[in-house]
Order: sequence, then structure tokens, then C-alpha cells
Amino acid sequence: MSIFNSLFGSSEEKKETTSKINWIPLTNLDQLNEIVALSNDKPIAIFKHSTRCSVSRFALKQFENEFNSAEATDTYFLDLIAHRDVSNEIASRFQVEHQSPQLLLIKNGKSVYDASHSDIDAKDLAERL
Repeated sequence: MSIFNSLFGSSEEKKETTSKINWIPLTNLDQLNEIVALSNDKPIAIFKHSTRCSVSRFALKQFENEFNSAEATDTYFLDLIAHRDVSNEIASRFQVEHQSPQLLLIKNGKSVYDASHSDIDAKDLAERL
């Protein structure tokens, strides 16, 4: 493993094995319809991550270390490099400017909270659940 991978991680890492969060991979546009429907019963969090960006890697690691409200929300993970079409549709559908990294909270089919870069805060998200 190179020094850069040990510092920033690899784009091939599996979220399920490196995190206490039970990430649901967001990989296709059809899932956005499911997210909208599910958000009527339970808040949905979406974390948009760039596997090529050290700032995104840092924000993800910090979020994973601080997030303790997994039972209150379903958490989706989007690798926006691999699934740029999904990322673009999120910006359009939820009327948020595309950012990376970015965290969104979806309730009743609408984005009620979004934060990016160093503004991503697990405690702030938890207060909005």
C-alpha cells in the first residue's frame, strides 16, 4: 500500500468493511425514486463522495467517526466519480448545487439540509433528524 493510500484511502475501499455506518450504495437513478418514497416514512441521508479528492476522504472519515444516529436514518453512499449521472440528478431533483463532498438530508421527498466540505457535521445532521 502506498503512503497516499494509507493517508487518503483507496478508491477501491469497501464502505461496508471500513465504517460503523451501514452504507447503502447509491448506484443508479431508479434508487432516487425509492429514496423519495422512503423519505416519507424515515429521513434519508446521502453522502456524495469523490474518490479522487483528499478533502472528500477527510470529510467522509470525520463523518463516519462522529455519526451515531444510524438507527434514525438510512444512509446512502454515492461514489460520484463512478456514478456522475446520479450525482447530477441529485442536484437537479433536490435543487441543490453540486458539491463534493456533500451531505444531504431528504425528508418527505425534499432536501431539507445540505452541507459540503468542512461544513459536513454529523452532530448537525443528527439534530435535524
